[in-house]
Amino acid sequence: MKKKLLVLNGPNLNLLGQRETNIYGEDSLSSIIDEARAHAVKLGFELDDFQSNNEGEIIDRLHAARGVYCGIVLNAGAYTHYSIAIRDALAAVKLPCVEVHMTNVHMREEFRHKSVIAPVCVGVIAGFGKISYRLAIDALAAYCI
Repeated sequence: MKKKLLVLNGPNLNLLGQRETNIYGEDSLSSIIDEARAHAVKLGFELDDFQSNNEGEIIDRLHAARGVYCGIVLNAGAYTHYSIAIRDALAAVKLPCVEVHMTNVHMREEFRHKSVIAPVCVGVIAGFGKISYRLAIDALAAYCI
């Protein structure tokens, strides 16, 4: 299998740089992905990305990841807190996944404190802004040797 990573982004992340910039910053999702891709390439990985506001499309991408990618970076957005379907898809594909949040969700509203996805991930990175994606790639590099 190629050293290939998949970055999946969930609902509303397509509006990064435009929405709640005081919380999420002014960088667009495409610029964050460009930086993540450059970092992955330095580590010897290819990186594909996908964003959707639709739960089913994210699940379809997870299913299609088997045999193609050695790891997944997932920022599921609000789906983090209630999507048993995404959680079950992650468990089914059996690929190492790092859950990513740009903000420290534990410093925010209480409903953001619980992740139904984290128990099927190899780790969670939260609170480092756009750098969270690079940290997740670094973590996955250990699983994709």
